[in-house]
Amino acid sequence: MKNTRIKNIIFDLGDVILNIDVPVASRSFAELSGREQSEILAIFNENEIFRQFETGSLDEAGFRNFIREILDFPDLSDEAIDTAWNSLLLDLPPERVDLLKKLAADYRLFLLSNTSSIHITQVNKILKASTGIEKLEDLFETVFLSYEMGVMKPNPLIYQKVLDQAGIKAEETLFLDDNYDNIQAAAKLGIETIHVQKPDTILEYLKDYAV
Repeated sequence: MKNTRIKNIIFDLGDVILNIDVPVASRSFAELSGREQSEILAIFNENEIFRQFETGSLDEAGFRNFIREILDFPDLSDEAIDTAWNSLLLDLPPERVDLLKKLAADYRLFLLSNTSSIHITQVNKILKASTGIEKLEDLFETVFLSYEMGVMKPNPLIYQKVLDQAGIKAEETLFLDDNYDNIQAAAKLGIETIHVQKPDTILEYLKDYAV
């Protein structure tokens, strides 16, 4: 049901705006290295490298060098690494973009994503191919990205930064995310939340807002 106090809507990116399949990336790296996917997953889970990359404490070159090291593949090209890393990014349904355009007439729209620079470059390519829109910034008033902010969801600091930088009030703001921990952290600050769960999408969750 629509909350009439809402003036601002913050969207997560993966599996909210853009469809993703996280295990695909580990499968792609397994194929590159000739190892089992389970082994790649174990290596990834043991390392803080992805958190470092998505909070901006590690740059693209450092990330790629780490991949070469853990795969024991020193000659692996930047392009091959980026392609494997981006393989988890699937499609961006145009009807979701149409919904955003409708919502923008009545609400201030923001994006808040745990992500990396490599992924965002690819997301913008997918966006353009799907809709003709050049970049995420053309859909949202402000795009808040973890690697630029130096902090990730569900750390409460990232939500407070968004509220402060956007100049918006928690009680007038709706946040949609597919991760329950992220939703809970935002709710503790007084932000209204919607936990996006498949098979439903933002088309169903926000139908009362886009009228």
